[in-house]
Amino acid sequence: MDFPVQLIEATVRVEQPVADSARTVGTGFLVKAADADGRPHILLITAHHVLAGMPGNEANIGYRFATENGGWNYAPQTLKIRDEAGAPLWTHHPARDVAAIAIEAPPEFAKAAIPANYLAADSFAERNLGPGQELMVLGFPRGLAANNAGFPILRSGRVASYPVAPKSFPTFLLDFSVFPGNSGGPVFTTRTIRNASGAAAAQPVIAGLLTQQVELNSERLEIGVVTHAKYIVETMALMENAGAPITLATDQGAVEGAKPAAQAPAKRSFLHAASAWVEARLWAPVRLAGSWLAAWASEPWKAFASHAGDETSAA
Repeated sequence: MDFPVQLIEATVRVEQPVADSARTVGTGFLVKAADADGRPHILLITAHHVLAGMPGNEANIGYRFATENGGWNYAPQTLKIRDEAGAPLWTHHPARDVAAIAIEAPPEFAKAAIPANYLAADSFAERNLGPGQELMVLGFPRGLAANNAGFPILRSGRVASYPVAPKSFPTFLLDFSVFPGNSGGPVFTTRTIRNASGAAAAQPVIAGLLTQQVELNSERLEIGVVTHAKYIVETMALMENAGAPITLATDQGAVEGAKPAAQAPAKRSFLHAASAWVEARLWAPVRLAGSWLAAWASEPWKAFASHAGDETSAA
């Protein structure tokens, strides 16, 4: 089985019904790992804001099962994400939008989980990943699946930023249109390497997970923000040891105009919509004018440029 198909089978839709027949949706993928005692277990990896944005204690995880006639059945099962007191059961990175939760996956589906060593926890330079490199992305844009079996939609884009260094720049840009529901989807590639004899082989690499989209003045710029896989590895380590070392990268890699590529939103009430209208039409312009005046007083040449990318949204 080639790697894209392997990762497709490991990627799931994570959703929770909300009021008015709406639902909140994100993307996740399964990884094989070992617990503190060395025993294997399965982890669901997704963006932290996907789980945090679900108000209930249970979500649905979209499992799929092969049938005897060569077809597939979509059979979502309940996943408990909070305890009875409402406390989260997942672990999240303290500085990045990454979450991991241990799950009891059906045996047939647990086989689809990918090995943890596919995660690019080291330098991108060592893996020949950089600007212009084409990467693939799996997800459920607007909650949509590729078919009624619940498989994710596969798309692609190119690395659109430089430098691509996890320690100093915790995220990188991908020339790729992002929609609600894409959050938490794996971003990956297969690169060709040669062994000592010169034989070529494909090596799977998960570069990170999709967490944000970039907007300017409410206009989508068709740019996604990817959080490095390094932070997935650190989050997994925190599950076994709360004192595990983590990277608190500086914010020099922060993207202006980036917002979470959030889960497919629930319907808003009239009161919420009216409040949002007042915020957008009245208070936001007042605050913006104030910030312009403050900027003008200190650095006149930067007063208008400083807000060029203030509006951002999560995937």
